[in-house]
Formats: sequence, structure tokens, C-alpha cells
Amino acid sequence: MTQSSARQGESHLLLPNTDIEDMARVLAPLSRHLVSDGYDAALDALASRFPMRIHAYPTGISAFTWIVPERWLCREAALETLDGQKIFSAEDNLLHVVSYSLPFSGTVSREELFAHLHTPPAPAAERCPDAIPFVFKYYDRDWGLCCSARQKAALTADTYRVRIDSAFSAGAVKVGEVLVTGQRKDCIVFCAHLCHPGQFNDGLSGVLAGLKLTERLQRRSNLRYSYRMLILPETIGSACWLSHNPDVIPQLKGGLFLETLATAYPHVLMHSNQPTSWFDRLCTVVLRHENAGNTDVPFLGSLLNDERMFNATGIQCPMCSLMRVAPRSDDLWPYATYHTSLDVCENADFANLQKSIDLLEQIVNATEADCVPRPLWQGELFVSRYNGLDYERDGKILREITYSMDGKRSINDIAQLRNADFFEIKRVLDILAEEGLVTHEACL
Repeated sequence: MTQSSARQGESHLLLPNTDIEDMARVLAPLSRHLVSDGYDAALDALASRFPMRIHAYPTGISAFTWIVPERWLCREAALETLDGQKIFSAEDNLLHVVSYSLPFSGTVSREELFAHLHTPPAPAAERCPDAIPFVFKYYDRDWGLCCSARQKAALTADTYRVRIDSAFSAGAVKVGEVLVTGQRKDCIVFCAHLCHPGQFNDGLSGVLAGLKLTERLQRRSNLRYSYRMLILPETIGSACWLSHNPDVIPQLKGGLFLETLATAYPHVLMHSNQPTSWFDRLCTVVLRHENAGNTDVPFLGSLLNDERMFNATGIQCPMCSLMRVAPRSDDLWPYATYHTSLDVCENADFANLQKSIDLLEQIVNATEADCVPRPLWQGELFVSRYNGLDYERDGKILREITYSMDGKRSINDIAQLRNADFFEIKRVLDILAEEGLVTHEACL
């Protein structure tokens, strides 16, 4: 049985613990296609460690304008010489066959083979000549193989033999949902995809970051808002979940799609289609003060994923996207190993992934803490009268707060207006509240 099919025991995977590196090394190598045994095995393994509800949407049903695709299985895929010598196969690496490739068996000319043979784009191929690309044909059906630039350059014969033993059958798109319930139904939704076979940064890093965040949130009490983590196959998964949960959509006050969080780059926040939304602005404030190298870009200005579905017509949930990618001006944008066989745990920056989880928790902290402060005094504040305040330490931030409070602006608004640290403003406001100088009202 090859890597592209269900490995022995793959359907009964056990995660030894919830350590992020241990989980990554078990799950990343799996053949996690849209609807597949490998995807189901990965989701079931995660559900064994986290309090997850799994939703199943059968092949053929509608999800808005989309249709749930078939389950795909590849038993074998190989390129051979005419005398039967293997050149490469899916047994060597999952990505040697196009995801959702049609079955094919026959002898082809070099010209015909090259029409169905995929290699990485030029900049990546030059930097990483042994990288095999991830290529998919979910809805544009054809047969196909993939190889590295170095392997393709060695194909000089006139004729080759191709064998792709793949099959399609009824299955179900599966979405994992972890819900951390707060005092209110108003909800922030996090989302990541699990469906990229053999890869870690693109997809799985976001899944694990979101789950580790929910693990932290489950330990807390008295959360104001509720928080959802959705684990799904790209695009079709969010279409399925949203179309079958219409009553929940009005509760979604903001969201973050999570991916590529274990690269060496700083964070990039891609805004939602409502860049002035409360949650967009909150994420921006936290992000800018977490690291000076962090940046934000407009909606549709970077990697595109399921935030498109959440921001789309009739849904309009302000979902942003959080990632670590190179600047768009870089030839290797979004990062050198993107959509290739080199996007593996060995090339991941797990320290940066942990920092991303910390940033997500800070965003939650700001979400929980944001409120509208209302002053209960008049005139300029006599700081020395109040024990909790230190004029030398707090004078500047105190002036920025007191000259911005109007009974309408939230902490988020003040931080935006003054380009100040959200949590420094919150610290001083807490002192003022203890002294009986301010009251607070919720934002939503």
C-alpha cells in the first residue's frame, strides 16, 4: 500500500499528547485530501485529544452554490521507463501525483507527458531544485503527475509509461468544531484547513495553533464572548458549515483564518472586507504593538483562503487572516517551500508558531477587555491625589486617555487614535476604576 492510499493503521491514529511538535510529526505526513481516508484519520486523531464535534456533509449535497465532491483514493501512481524501471512514484512522496487525478494507464510521448507533468514555478524551482509541487485538480478533472525541476530535466527519452490507479466514491466533507462557550452567544471564529497532503505550514500549523488556543481558553472562567475553532477542507468546508448553520451566522462578530504560522517571517494581518469593523481594528492594534515587523494588508491582498467565504455575499462576517509570509515583492512569496514537498516539520519554525499562539491569546484578551470607559470627574485630573498612579510613569499615557475619553470611544478606539498600546491603556483604566474615577460599558 503506497503513501497516497490509506496507510496501515492510518484510520486509527493515536496522538501521544497535545504537544504541538509531537502532533505535527504524526499528522503532517498523512494524505490529507479534501475528502479522503487520510483527512478523516487526522481529524479523528485530533478529536481524540480535543473536545470536538465533527460535522459530515455527504457527497453530492449543495453548500450554497458549491457541491460536495467525491472521496478520492490513489492506490498507486508512478512514472516508468518502457522496460519497467521506476523513475518516481507516490510511494516515494505523496505529492508525485496530482490530488484528485483521474486514473490513467498507458504509454505517452515526452511531449504528452510534459503536458500533464507539473514542477514548481521558476523562482522556487531555481532555489529548491528538488522540491516537488503540490498540485490539485478538485473541480477541473484530468490526470497528472508532479516532480522536481531536477527530475524533469533528466527526462530525455521519447516515450514513458504512466500508471495512476485512482478511484472516486461517495464520501463526506468533514468539519471539526471546538466551541468554548462564554457568557454571550456573540462569537469570534477561528478557522484553518487540514487538507494539504504531506505539508505542515500551509494548513496544519494554523489548525494546531487554533486548537492550542482553545486549550488555553477552556481553562478560563467567565469569558464574555464565545470562541469557535473550525477545522475543515479548504473552501468547500466553510461553504458546508456556513450553509448548514444559518442561525449562527449573525452571532459571528469577527474571525481569523490561520495558516503558515511556522515560517521565519513576521506576522501579516490581511483585513476582512470590512476593514473598519470592531474586530479588524482590534486585531490591528494588538498586532502592531506585538512586533514592529508585523504588517497589515487589505482584504484579498495576500494568500486567499476561507476568509473569502466568511466575507462573501449574504454572510459578511468580518474574518481577517493571520499568517507569516514574505513581502509580496519577494520572488519566493509567500515562502520558499510553499505548496511543495519541502513544507515539512523539519523546515518549520516552532518557536515562531508558539509566538503566534501567544499573539492569538493577546487578541482574545483584548476582545474580552475592550469596553467604553466613561469618566466620572471634571477638569484636569490631579494625579498625585491617587495612590495607584505615578505621574512620571503614567503621565503621558494618562493624558492620551483622558483627552480621548468621550463616553463613546472604546479602549480599541483610543489605542487607534493615539497609536498607543491597548494593554497599557487598559492598565491605567483599571487603576482609575479602582479609584472610582471611571465606569465601563460593553462594546457590543
